[in-house]
Amino acid sequence: MRTPSGNPVSDRRPPLLFAFALVGVGLLAAIYYAPIWWVSLTAPNYPPEAFPDGVRIHFHLNGVFNGCRKVGKTEITEEQALDCVHEMDTINHYIGMYPIAAGGVVESAFSPFLVSLLGMMLIGFVIPWVKIRLVLMGMGCAGILVWMGLTHYGEGGLRFRDTGYLTALVTALDQEVGEVREEHRMSVGEALIARLKAEMAAAQGEQPTDKNTAAAERSEKARLIASLRSAFEESQERRPVTERLDWTGSGAQTMKWHYETSLGRYFNDPARIAPMGRAMSAAGHVMFWSLPAAMLLLLWGARRSSGPLYWLMILVPIALPLFFVIDYAGWLWWYGHNLNDMGAFTVKPFMPTVFGEGKVAQFSTHSYPYIGFGLMLLFSAVLGVVALLRRRQLRETDWANRREGH
Repeated sequence: MRTPSGNPVSDRRPPLLFAFALVGVGLLAAIYYAPIWWVSLTAPNYPPEAFPDGVRIHFHLNGVFNGCRKVGKTEITEEQALDCVHEMDTINHYIGMYPIAAGGVVESAFSPFLVSLLGMMLIGFVIPWVKIRLVLMGMGCAGILVWMGLTHYGEGGLRFRDTGYLTALVTALDQEVGEVREEHRMSVGEALIARLKAEMAAAQGEQPTDKNTAAAERSEKARLIASLRSAFEESQERRPVTERLDWTGSGAQTMKWHYETSLGRYFNDPARIAPMGRAMSAAGHVMFWSLPAAMLLLLWGARRSSGPLYWLMILVPIALPLFFVIDYAGWLWWYGHNLNDMGAFTVKPFMPTVFGEGKVAQFSTHSYPYIGFGLMLLFSAVLGVVALLRRRQLRETDWANRREGH
């Protein structure tokens, strides 16, 4: 039985399906900003009194961040928490392991676009009306592609990045955000003034407004970009004149330069690092052009409410926790099997601990899922309900159509 518009009767009852889909989109946004996994190193020379969590780091979709807490005790007073990303890099380099920033480079660079694509797939899956689905998905794909193009290849593309991603890049270089060259300070002067005004307002007890918050956010982002530019230009001064590059601030340029810089922080091995940098840059280009191809495939599958391509729109997001664990384990394998010979100690290639506790020299390693991974599992469960509800809806529609045919 059909409505006068020609839509199946079951299509008039989607509120519950849409509600679960919106919950899924909200969880996806939370996942992007939440710590997904944590890793900690403990050893006798890192006593729990000073290092209650050991040397701990948090893995997010957009980078790796400090997981150490500020210690506040009678005998120990810290004004700010230890930078445990740098501390762990320092420990690891003794056995020839590359810095943490050398892993997941393409994944973190493209994470906002991939997460947005997953959200669009979910919304497209639950829309029962094919024409509306195609229009909304087409607009979503176009928006993601424009955003991604401006970010990855556009001049000044870093301004379209989130603050967390930029913070992870600066932290990985062991560079304070304030350490920017004098000629770049004036270029962000207005942003710094806005930040100062916001801080003064907070100090005077004024309620923060959306305007002040936005100004502070722009200020922080400008300072982070200025720090990256400063480090980039200083690195170019150490290169032969014929090989120096001008700063463009594009995502592609920053990704390649930052990756090579991270690899060479402890190991001055240009003959090995340069090819790795070119390979990672090529991987970024492949990822960029693979996404439009994937979008076209999804749009083709969205022409119908059945078939493998249509169901990929829900099955791929459901598998997000599995994809994360596979990628995480793969990078751990890469770290343990690509040790640089310049390390102070020689160890055999090994597989770092993915889940649980392990031992490397005198260090105990701890690797466990965190809040974000729990949200991923909840996200998969919610999407499982979405898939079941949509399957039931399609079956009811098919049954109604067959009965109408009889």
